[in-house]
Amino acid sequence: MSSVLKRVPWHEQVTVRGLRHRLSWWGERSATPVVLLHGWMDCGETFQFLVDALPPDWSCVAPDWRGFGGTEWPAEGYWFADYFADLEALLDVVSPGAPARLIAHSMGGNVASMYAGIRPERVRWLANLEGVGLKRSSPDGAPARYAEWLDELRQPAATRRYGSIESVVNFIMSRNPGIPPDRALYIAQAWTRSDGTGVTLAFDPRHRNVSAMLFRREEAEACWRRVEAPVLLFLGERSEIRTRIAPDGSDDYFRSLYRNLQIVTVPGVGHMLHLEDPDAVARHIAEFAATR
Repeated sequence: MSSVLKRVPWHEQVTVRGLRHRLSWWGERSATPVVLLHGWMDCGETFQFLVDALPPDWSCVAPDWRGFGGTEWPAEGYWFADYFADLEALLDVVSPGAPARLIAHSMGGNVASMYAGIRPERVRWLANLEGVGLKRSSPDGAPARYAEWLDELRQPAATRRYGSIESVVNFIMSRNPGIPPDRALYIAQAWTRSDGTGVTLAFDPRHRNVSAMLFRREEAEACWRRVEAPVLLFLGERSEIRTRIAPDGSDDYFRSLYRNLQIVTVPGVGHMLHLEDPDAVARHIAEFAATR
């Protein structure tokens, strides 16, 4: 692998709410680290390139969410509200005495932005990388969603397997053309586990099942309105996130919901903007954090 890591991570296992969680640390342990929260199907290790571009004196820690990466899988399945409880418990471990500085991508950004409204006093600032929620749902869709959820419970979810790590690299690059091959290889290795003759993705396949609950955008918006911390919202120029949540994707829409919001559109990148152009994302975060 040709990628040269500027800051080599070290790992720690902590038990949070009955599950062993893996933490990836960069730098010495600090009482006020920058906490990085990954997105769906991802893991904390892949923040490597963003961390390498952030100020070198920052202590950074990235947990793997339950059922992803090196964190245990819960027997009872997944409910979105568990991520709020996991985040609170993790902050009690890594940043117990001070409001946390958060960098969060996609699903992690959704967790962090809602949590910042649920517990405003626990967040100092938030850099949110495209964690902008899902399209609005209608209560009329609830019966079909519950039925789909029940149907999926009857059939065990299958772990996705690939014949080689190169197949995962090709998948990553086909979905994210802006990620160079050496970086895609690092991500593929972080995302997978060898099974002897191939690799399997290192996350619980039950994450692919639908949630029993419809996404209630109105509830997310109620949380966002209560956020007191400054928020830096990143959007990728080539990302489809705005169209996915249309008509709720305009800058004016987001500004109407947050008390203290800056918006940055990063040119030439898609949804995985911190993996495609970590230098640009890090530069904006460092400038944002310098006065807070």
